[in-house]
This record gives sequence, structure tokens and C-alpha cells, in this order.
Amino acid sequence: MHKWSVRIYYEDTDAGGIVYYANYLKFAERARTEWLRELGYDQDVLLEQNLGFVVKRVEMHNYAPARFNQLLSIESQIVELKGASMVFQQKIYNQSSELLVAADIQVVCVDQLKMKARKMPRTLLGDLTRGI
Repeated sequence: MHKWSVRIYYEDTDAGGIVYYANYLKFAERARTEWLRELGYDQDVLLEQNLGFVVKRVEMHNYAPARFNQLLSIESQIVELKGASMVFQQKIYNQSSELLVAADIQVVCVDQLKMKARKMPRTLLGDLTRGI
């Protein structure tokens, strides 16, 4: 499991100081990117190799709101890993460990030039497998 934190800024909220729901998807994306970075895979380098990741499916449940200036913790784990895709289970908690959002996000590896699914490189698959 990977953990990453994000602070809620005013720009992340509506006029009432509540996080706009779509921003949780941005936070989840950043957490997945940071996990890849910690495994040694910078996405700009992968893009230079015409390899990218696209979100195919999202199932998100909102349980409670996050508010301006809170520090959130995002826990990510891969619950399904295939040759060209993976499913992340991501949970977002506030500083009181209250579950705010839970999401299952399917990500597909694509050839950036053809925009078609492709198998992930063996080294990446191996590192992701060890990270499960």
C-alpha cells in the first residue's frame, strides 16, 4: 500500500469551503503518479517511450466532505494487475482518520502514438507486483 498526503487549498473548494467532488479524482491521480515515481518511473520518461496510462473506469463513493486547509491522506493499492491494465483501490482520509472517499479506478497502459492498449514493460509489471 502506498500513502501520500495533500493539503486542501482554497482553490480546491467551493464558496462554502468544501472540496469540489471532481478534485478527489485529481488527488487520486497525483497519488498514483507519486507511487510510480517512488518505484522509479517518472511519467515524462514513460511518455518519451510512447507509453502512457489512461483511466478507463471510475467508481467513487463520497462519504464525508473535506474542507479548506485540511491535510488528507490518500491510501492506494493495486487490487488487480493484468498485462495492460490495473485496478487501484484508493481511499482518502482526513486528519482524524475519517474515510471521506473510496474509489476503484481502472487504468490502462496505452501506446501514445496509436492510442491503443499495450502491455506494460516487464520491469514495470515486476515492480508493481512487488508493490502489491
